[in-house]
Amino acid sequence: MVSFKYELNQDSVELQASDWFGLERVFINGQMVSRKLNFGQNSEHCIKLNDGNQCRFKLFIDPETDELTCRIYKHNQLITSLKQGKEGLIQRQRILQQGLLFGSSLVLLLILLPF
Repeated sequence: MVSFKYELNQDSVELQASDWFGLERVFINGQMVSRKLNFGQNSEHCIKLNDGNQCRFKLFIDPETDELTCRIYKHNQLITSLKQGKEGLIQRQRILQQGLLFGSSLVLLLILLPF
């Protein structure tokens, strides 16, 4: 799970994106305000902040750096550009793969060993 957090005025905003399942969610002050499935290279969420202003999140993989980038816009002006590198994504994928391998090995042992 990739997470981008940012303090925007009095609101704490967070975009979460699953590396494996394509689920994206946007939270304002801990409350989910947007979610969708996305298996493409980019995505966009438009939400309304607590002060009534529109905010837009653009999520994409930068083709030059292979970094996952989250750009946050308010009033169609870029507020910030948050990035997570390819190494972080690869490391999370390895941890998930190792966990799945370990879990499936335990299940296989339980099936094969008599009680």
